[in-house]
Amino acid sequence: MSIAHDISLDASLGHLPLPQAAPPEAKRPLHRLADVRKRQGLSVRSVARRMHTSIDQVRQQEEPECDLMLSDLLRWQQALEVPVADLLVESESPLSEPVLTRARLLRIMKTVKAIHESATSSAIQRFATMLEDQLVEVMPELKDVSAWHSIGQRRAPNELGRIAERPLPDSFFGDYST
Repeated sequence: MSIAHDISLDASLGHLPLPQAAPPEAKRPLHRLADVRKRQGLSVRSVARRMHTSIDQVRQQEEPECDLMLSDLLRWQQALEVPVADLLVESESPLSEPVLTRARLLRIMKTVKAIHESATSSAIQRFATMLEDQLVEVMPELKDVSAWHSIGQRRAPNELGRIAERPLPDSFFGDYST
């Protein structure tokens, strides 16, 4: 049997039929930026500040299927302070142990700072100060960590809140002029 028998010639148009398109593949994740950012205890806003970019750009790049340029990936690596390998999807392996340890210590320091700020007893303040000193001794970069925010995330005077990013439609307010 020859190949000519398998190809039907469209007599009315005088050309071969177009090949069938391959079914679209399900997009697989290329990175795990959002997961690493959350484990590091960083907000989208703080990462945007560190990367000198917009919050929308950070959210777009965090999508696991977003195909980043190498320079963008390196900016993420610097902002999150983790090895590049931990940002990429390899298999179903969890984050490396040093990154998990750093994220845990960061959360502990934020909690200790929050306790120190809200403590009314001098004994608790001394205890929190001692814990801060010990954590900084283990991991010096924790020295400049701030406490957990007690009422949402503070923003700079020139930044707008989420309501500016997602304005409410006029229909939300209804017509109360009657």
